[in-house]
Amino acid sequence: MTTTATDPAVLGALLDRVRAGREFGPNVYSTLDVLQVLYDRVLRITPATVDDPDRDRFLLSKGHAVAGYYALLAAKGFVPVDWLDDQGGPESRLGDHPDRLLVPGVEIGSGSLGHGLGLGVGTALGLRAQGRTGPHVYVLLGDAELDEGSNHEAIAYAGATGLGNLTAIVLDNRSASHGWPGGAASRFTVNGWTAATVDGRDHAALHTALTGHDHHRPHVVVAVVTDGEWA
Repeated sequence: MTTTATDPAVLGALLDRVRAGREFGPNVYSTLDVLQVLYDRVLRITPATVDDPDRDRFLLSKGHAVAGYYALLAAKGFVPVDWLDDQGGPESRLGDHPDRLLVPGVEIGSGSLGHGLGLGVGTALGLRAQGRTGPHVYVLLGDAELDEGSNHEAIAYAGATGLGNLTAIVLDNRSASHGWPGGAASRFTVNGWTAATVDGRDHAALHTALTGHDHHRPHVVVAVVTDGEWA
């Protein structure tokens, strides 16, 4: 994992380069704190280890919120900063959804909601089949993605097979069409996952939630972000 904290001012300036006059909504701003904590303090991956089979894997299922991800990847040195200036352009490698074949450090092409968690389950299973016990798989989802039936199958399967090398992070900004009694975490715990629900702006709480599981069962962190702001 990296040890140098991402300067919020630098990240904000990089995000401005991606924005280039466009408006971003809560779908983008809700991701930034989680991304910082993951890449600053949790993930074991660097620009030099993007192809290392023992790296941790981060899967952005919420591909439509890619702007913050691109800014973070630039801040960490995975992609050149000047790539941000033409994001979405006809010759750009940075599309409106991430592409693993074009962007260093990106693990999956995503954007069609409901696919990321299933891909995360498959990745975790593949690592298990190879006997790789070190790498961990993290999947970032939006709460509205839980309306997709494919996610419920992935949740059930991961719980039944005890995928302790899998962590889902659900950004809960109250955009789901359907809710769950007891909160979003209850949808996972009923299938054998461990869970933590935290303030999605609190970096210390996020770090504790992301690293405090038992590694014997899949784990979900519900990061509640309802203000739409980021400092």
